[in-house]
Amino acid sequence: MLDTVSPERLLARADLCARWAGLTLGAVVAQPLAAMDSDDLAMRFVSAITAFGLCAVGGVLLGDSLTPAPQEAVRTAALAPRRVRDHVPPRMAPLLLFQTACLLVLLTVGTFAASPDAAGRTGRAITVTCRSVTRPLGPWPGVHYAAPLLASLVVGTAACVWALRRIAHRPGDNQQRHDRSWAITAAWGLLVSSQLLIALAMIGRVLSRTTCAGMLGNVTALVIYPLSLLTLFSLGWCLFTIVVPRAVGDE
Repeated sequence: MLDTVSPERLLARADLCARWAGLTLGAVVAQPLAAMDSDDLAMRFVSAITAFGLCAVGGVLLGDSLTPAPQEAVRTAALAPRRVRDHVPPRMAPLLLFQTACLLVLLTVGTFAASPDAAGRTGRAITVTCRSVTRPLGPWPGVHYAAPLLASLVVGTAACVWALRRIAHRPGDNQQRHDRSWAITAAWGLLVSSQLLIALAMIGRVLSRTTCAGMLGNVTALVIYPLSLLTLFSLGWCLFTIVVPRAVGDE
């Protein structure tokens, strides 16, 4: 006798395939962007990371759209209103929001502190004076790099917030809403963490190329290096949560 697979099981597999497809498509799209013929190496990485993050978000949202509607003939509703924050990861969600705030601060400060590079192109470097010698150092997260990062962040955040609100208010069991919300939060976190990491890498590279950063440079280094390690951790958590369904508990 042939084994039969329930529709719910098939859709669960389709959800996993959609998540993997998003990550795979992101890797495929990112590769030519990172290798494109351009002397702006930083923009190549910005484009590749942005494309990968958006594709990952798209894959998770596609998988969520395959969620089956509940089959119960009669449904009961609790008196307490459903809230998005009741279904997102209680520890990682605040961390990802903190990283988002850090990214916005870095890109804002970087935009105002940026200056033209050696070729006169605006928003790509920062001017540093060292031993009476003034020179631009880059890449720096000025408007040239901040604009695509912020645009993709706005698009990804809007899509994920819409999906989280849809999940919180649609019919279904609480465990299903929990799992879907964690996956979407992880996809959004993947986008945020990867963008924050490249912004930190730009600042770290500039600091490594000058010995005249002074006290402000030392304080900046003490902040960005631990923040980079924290961002790497959250990036790994987000990837793991996307590719391994139901890999997390309620806490």
